[in-house]
Amino acid sequence: MLIKQAIQNIRKIKYKNEQSPALETTARKFISQIPGAFAESVSSMNHDESAGTFNIAVASAEELQKLRVTKAEIPLDNFIFFNIRKDGSGFLIVSKPYFLFSFASHIFDNLLDTDIEDFASGKFITPAFDWQRVSYDYFLTQEGRIQRNFDRESYVRELARLGFTHLEVNGLGFPMGIETGPKGEIYPMFYTYCPALDQFVYSELNKGLYPNYYLSANMKYLKENVRLAKEYGLVPGILSFEPRSVPEKFFDKYPMLRGGRIDHPFRSFIPRYTMTITHPKVRAHYAEMMQKLMHEVPELEFFNVWTNDSGAGFEHTKSLYVGRNGGPYLIREWKNDDEIAQLAGENALRFFHTLRDAAREVNPDFRVITRLESFYGEHDTVWEGLGKGVDVEATSLIARGWDSPYAHPRYKDVRDVNGGTIYQADFNERETQLLSDIEDRDGRAHFYFATGPHSMFEPLLGVPYPGLTFGKLKAMYDGNVNNLAMCGGAFPPDLVPYNPNHEIVRQFQFDAGMDIKKVVNDLAKRWAGDEFGEILAKAWNYTEDAIVAYPNITSLYSTFGFTWYRLWLRPFVPNIEALPQKDRNYYEEFMCTTPHNPNNVDLSRDVLFQLTTPEKSLRDIERIDENLMEPIEEAIEMLQNIEQAAISKLSKKNVISDQLVRIRALRCWFVTSRSVAAWVAGVYGYMAAQNDTEKDNAKAILDKMTDMEIANTEELIELVNSGVEFMAITDQGETPLIYGSNFADLLPRRIELMQKHRDDEPFIDHNYVERKAGEMI
Repeated sequence: MLIKQAIQNIRKIKYKNEQSPALETTARKFISQIPGAFAESVSSMNHDESAGTFNIAVASAEELQKLRVTKAEIPLDNFIFFNIRKDGSGFLIVSKPYFLFSFASHIFDNLLDTDIEDFASGKFITPAFDWQRVSYDYFLTQEGRIQRNFDRESYVRELARLGFTHLEVNGLGFPMGIETGPKGEIYPMFYTYCPALDQFVYSELNKGLYPNYYLSANMKYLKENVRLAKEYGLVPGILSFEPRSVPEKFFDKYPMLRGGRIDHPFRSFIPRYTMTITHPKVRAHYAEMMQKLMHEVPELEFFNVWTNDSGAGFEHTKSLYVGRNGGPYLIREWKNDDEIAQLAGENALRFFHTLRDAAREVNPDFRVITRLESFYGEHDTVWEGLGKGVDVEATSLIARGWDSPYAHPRYKDVRDVNGGTIYQADFNERETQLLSDIEDRDGRAHFYFATGPHSMFEPLLGVPYPGLTFGKLKAMYDGNVNNLAMCGGAFPPDLVPYNPNHEIVRQFQFDAGMDIKKVVNDLAKRWAGDEFGEILAKAWNYTEDAIVAYPNITSLYSTFGFTWYRLWLRPFVPNIEALPQKDRNYYEEFMCTTPHNPNNVDLSRDVLFQLTTPEKSLRDIERIDENLMEPIEEAIEMLQNIEQAAISKLSKKNVISDQLVRIRALRCWFVTSRSVAAWVAGVYGYMAAQNDTEKDNAKAILDKMTDMEIANTEELIELVNSGVEFMAITDQGETPLIYGSNFADLLPRRIELMQKHRDDEPFIDHNYVERKAGEMI
C-alpha cells in the first residue's frame, strides 16, 4: 500500500491544544487533503493507535520516550518521527514546531507514492540542518516589502513549507525610513532596511526622538509578522544595523553622549553619529529598549546585528568609513593600533552581551548574532569573545574582512565571488575546525546560503538552478555546517509559482543523501508532466551551465547594484555626460548616487572604488561570448519549441511558459552585464588608443554593445508584458532600491537615447568628481 492510500483512511487528527499554534495549522493541512477528516484538540497526548487516528505533536526525546510510540533509539537533538499504517493510524512527532508544517507538506508533495512499509513501524528523519534562518528577508522586511502583489501570509506559509525555521520580523510600516538629509544626498535611503531598535520602541533616554505614530506603525507591522511566524511554527527574530546613528537634536540635549561618526563621507553630506555605547547610560538605554520589545513580543529568539555600514558602526573600529573614531570614554589619543583594536573589540562584545542579557530576562533561549567582516581590525578579539549565546554569521570563518578565500568555480583567476552563492562552491576543511571551536563555546556559526532574491541576479525572481543549489548544500553539509543563513529569504509563491531551487533545499533538509538527478527529474515531471518534464530538466541543466560560465563582471552589479545604479534603465552610450541633463533625469533621480559620484558617467567606478578594469572587461566579454551564450540559448530554444504544446495540454499559465520567461530574463541580465564590460573596454580603449586602428577596434566593441543592448531592451519590454512576474517591482512608487511599475514605460526612452547618441565620441571626464563637487546643488 502507498502512503497516499493509507493517508485517506485518516479520520481524526489529534493534537495537544496547549502547544504551538503550528499544530492546529498542520492539522488543517491534513484536513484540506483528506475528505471527511476532522481535527480534535486534547489537553494531553497519549499513545492512541486506534484506526483512523493520526496524532501530531511537538515533543522532546524524553517526552517521546514516554509516549512509547517506537522502540527505536530516539535522537537527542532535532528529529522528525513519522509513522503511518494501513488503517490511517499513526504519528507525526517533531522536536521543534518549525518542522511540523514543512514535513507535513513534504508528505503530500513528495512522499505519497512511497510504500508505507518504509514508515509502518515508524521512522526517524534527522534534518540536515538545525537552523535554516532567513538572513535579510528581501520581501518580508527589507526593500521588497513594497513589491506589487505581495501577500505576507502566503509568503510566510511558503517559508514554512520550504523548511525555513527562523525568520526576521522587524520591517518598517512605511515605504521608507524617517531619516532625512540635505538636497542631493542619498544617505537616508540606507535607513529603509534593517531598521534599528529605536524604530520600534523608545527608552527614557530617547523618548520623543521619533514620532509615536511612526513607532506604532512599525510595531504593528512587526507584530503581524510575529503572529504569522507563530501560526506556522517559525521562530521570530530581528535584523538591525546597530549601533545606528541618531538625529543631531539628541546631541543638543546630551552632547557628552556623542559616539562615533559612522557615515560614508562621499555618500553623505552631513556627519552622522551614534550614541557612545561605551557609556553605561547608553548601554542601559539599549537594554531598556531590548526589554521593552521583548515584553511586547516575548517570542523573539534572536537579534542579528549588522554594523559599520548603512548608518551604523562601532566606535574606534578600523572599518568605519572615516577611520577609527568615537566618544571620549573608551581610549585616549595617541595609543597604538593594537591597543585600540582590543578595546574596540571588547566594546562591541559588551554591546552584544547587553542585548543578550536584557533579552534573556524574558526569553532564556535568546541569542545574538553578528558578522565578522566589519571587525577585520578587531577580528581576534571579537572571535575569542564569541560564544555563550553570541553567534557569528559569515560566508567564511577563514576570511578576514571582505576578502574571499574562494575562487570562481570555473575561472580560478576570479576571486571576486558573491559569498554564500553557488559561485562559492567549495568548503575548506579549516572552516570545519573553526566551526567546531565556536560550537564548543555554546556559539553557533551561521553560514550564508544564497539561492533566493537579493544576493545574486537581482532584481530577477525565480532564476532556476536546482542542481547547483544541491551542490552548494552538499558541500556545506559535508563540512558539518549545522546552521544556514538563507540570504534574501525565498520568493513569494504568488509571484514565483515554480521555485525549483528552494524545493531542493526542502528535500535536502529531509534527505541529505537524495539522488539529485532523480529528484530534479521527478520535480520537472510533477510540474510539466511526463511529456515535457524531461525537456524542462534539460533546460535547467543548460541554464546552470550558463550560470557557471558567468565570470562575475563585479559583485556590486551582480547583486543590489544592478538596481541601485539603474543598469536596465540608463542608456549605455559612449559619452554619458553628453546626454542633456533633462534626458538623464528619468533614471538619475532614482539612482543611488550623489551628484559627484563618478558612476554617473563611468560604469567602472563607484565613489572611490574601481569596480572593474578595461583588461578584465575584455576578458569577461570573451568568456561570456565563448562559454555562456550557447548554453542559455539552448535552454531557451528547448522551451520555445514546446511552449505552444504545453499551453495546449497543460494550461495557458504553465511551468514551461513561466520558466521560459525567467530564463529569457536571465539572458537579458547576462547581456546587460556583458554590455557593462563592453562599455568599460570600449570607452577606456578608445580614450587610450594610440592610432586609428585601435580607435576603430574600440568603437567596434561599442557598436556591438549598442546593437545588443537595444535588442535586449526590446526583449525586456516583451517580457514585462508577458504576465510573468520575473523581477522585483513596486507599485507604491519607484525608489532607488527597487524599480517602479513605470519600468516598462521608461524602456523605450532608453532605446531612443542609445540610438540617438550611439555615434558620440567616447569620453569620460576623469576630473568629474572634483568638478561636480565644486558646483552648487
